[in-house]
Amino acid sequence: MSTSLSASTLLAVPLAPLVGSALAGILGTKLGGNWFGRRLCHSLTILGVLVSFILSAMTLKAVAMDGARFNETIYEWMVIGGLKMEIGFLVDGLTAMMMCVVTFVSLMVHIYTIGYMEEDAGYNRFFAYISLFTFSMLMLVMSNNLLQLFFGWEAVGLVSYLLIGFWYNKPTAIFANMKAFLVNRVGDFGFILGIGLIAAYTGSLNYTEIFEKLPELAQVEFPWYILGQDAMLMTVIGICLFIGAMGKSAQFPLHVWLPDSMEGPTPISALIHAATMVTAGIFMVARMSPIYELSDAALNFILVIGAITALFMGFMGIIQNDIKRVVAYSTLSQLGYMTVALGASAYSVAVFHLMTHAFFKALLFLAAGSVIIGMHHNQDIRWMGGLRKYMPITWITFLLGTLALIGTPLFSGFYSKDSIIEAVHFSNLPASGFAYFAVLAGVFVTAFYSFRLYFLVFHGQERYDQNPDAHHDDHHHDDHGDGKPHESPWVVTVPLLLLAIPSVVIGYMTIGPMLFGDFLADAITVNTEAHPAMAEFAAMFTSPLGMVAHAFFTPPLYLAAAGALTAWYMYMVNPALPAAIARKLRPIVVILENKYYMDWINENIIAKAARGIGIGLWKGGDRGIIEGAVVNLSWKIVGFVAGIVRRVQTGYLYHYAFVMIVGVLAFMTYFVWLAK
Repeated sequence: MSTSLSASTLLAVPLAPLVGSALAGILGTKLGGNWFGRRLCHSLTILGVLVSFILSAMTLKAVAMDGARFNETIYEWMVIGGLKMEIGFLVDGLTAMMMCVVTFVSLMVHIYTIGYMEEDAGYNRFFAYISLFTFSMLMLVMSNNLLQLFFGWEAVGLVSYLLIGFWYNKPTAIFANMKAFLVNRVGDFGFILGIGLIAAYTGSLNYTEIFEKLPELAQVEFPWYILGQDAMLMTVIGICLFIGAMGKSAQFPLHVWLPDSMEGPTPISALIHAATMVTAGIFMVARMSPIYELSDAALNFILVIGAITALFMGFMGIIQNDIKRVVAYSTLSQLGYMTVALGASAYSVAVFHLMTHAFFKALLFLAAGSVIIGMHHNQDIRWMGGLRKYMPITWITFLLGTLALIGTPLFSGFYSKDSIIEAVHFSNLPASGFAYFAVLAGVFVTAFYSFRLYFLVFHGQERYDQNPDAHHDDHHHDDHGDGKPHESPWVVTVPLLLLAIPSVVIGYMTIGPMLFGDFLADAITVNTEAHPAMAEFAAMFTSPLGMVAHAFFTPPLYLAAAGALTAWYMYMVNPALPAAIARKLRPIVVILENKYYMDWINENIIAKAARGIGIGLWKGGDRGIIEGAVVNLSWKIVGFVAGIVRRVQTGYLYHYAFVMIVGVLAFMTYFVWLAK
């Protein structure tokens, strides 16, 4: 174990944003919304995240360059029956990468928030929340045990609840944050069952100790009574853990909360969707790769869920008119790609796409927020157009993010997205055929809705003065007074420029060490004999430039080009065509507009069924059996017997003598006549 990583330095990484959050929360309450209070609060939180980022970058350098590793317990909370409850850190390539991604994106969001939330009454509170969010995610990714992982897991869920409903006077925001909270409770129920099974069978919550005991548990059967037959323990644990990931990383059918999370301010949309909450599930499955390598059934399940999410959530992006919701459904689709990579045992590819996606998706969200500022808080892309000449920095950065998203060669998204498609192509699992079709079709869909958004916002006719519902929101005002869009202030555009750099170059720079080097070798386990996808992909890979050359002989490049050209023709050359197609395909459009009726199913079937079960347990179980039969019936029987006994106990001696004589006669009768 290297001495270049110290416990105190690592402890400072999550504590720095926590201290900033606490100070901002306390001082923000005391100082209110005055200029000094706002400046002090955002300075403290930005300083905390900056310190965390610098320390994370130093940690990444030590891990990548010097081979440093850290796996120690920092504090032992308590021991229950031999099960240790600890706080500890595990720092390897996976952790160091996640630390840098989380802190860098969070730093950009903090700076951006100064401009975006400038006139919001909850300015100080927002900074306290987003710093607390950063602390929670860092505790999650740095943990060396499932207890601390679960703490961070629940903490990001709690803070996301506070941030999605940040504008608590807005009914749709309150509905959205409650929806996110409840849907994640469903996933977390499966997650805690998985953790409980691990603790029960291994006697530990520490990753290293758990993984050491997996070989002896690989053949253990679990009584899967629901199916009437036994299943492998590893399959049950893997599926239970993945149900938790389905909630946090918004996989079908637990995806319904993520689009509604757009009700929160744009900076938190970027933080949730890019580097924190939604990536937690992907990170967890990658960290638990030794478990998943022991269950093909769990991997097939993951492949199918990821493929459905990648393709069908992409379709949803085609019909959205809210700029943030288009990007939100793009996040859902890309999370599906990451999940497919996990199912194909290409864990390193999944976290590689997680990293590249964090940069270009944060860029797209923050650029969308810049557009919203420029459009005086109008979010409907049907009433935009021609913004390129008014907002040149936002335009070029948004274009770079879009090119990365669709997988343009040399851009970061190209390397990670094409790697997923190649890995799934080489997978030998039964579900890989469907998954390969889904991710391949998703390339065209992604390019189409991405460039539909791009062309409607930045090119074509200026439509912002034709919106019949145009209004100026309290959060953003037209400082220029001419009613036209204008470029955002530097605190908004600088983060866009800084995020655009890794969105373009990070994939080219890191694909070799991350996928085919030793950077993630000790963090991820792959059984290459049973799951040869990555081994075959590695044999084919030559270099980053060689991968670009290879792209010209594979379908994804042409599917992406076809999607972009189709969007250009439909929205720039022949803008009447989309409406005509929508009329012809009205039944499909209705299904998409109703979001596959998942909200209706949840509210009218699942929620009512759950409510019915709850009412049945309340009236039948609690009031009927427990209260009525056990509690009330018991005292009624006692009262009835007491009433009879009370009548017998008259207090007259001749009554007692008569009872005694009757009793003696009864005994004599029994022994003389009946006992023969």
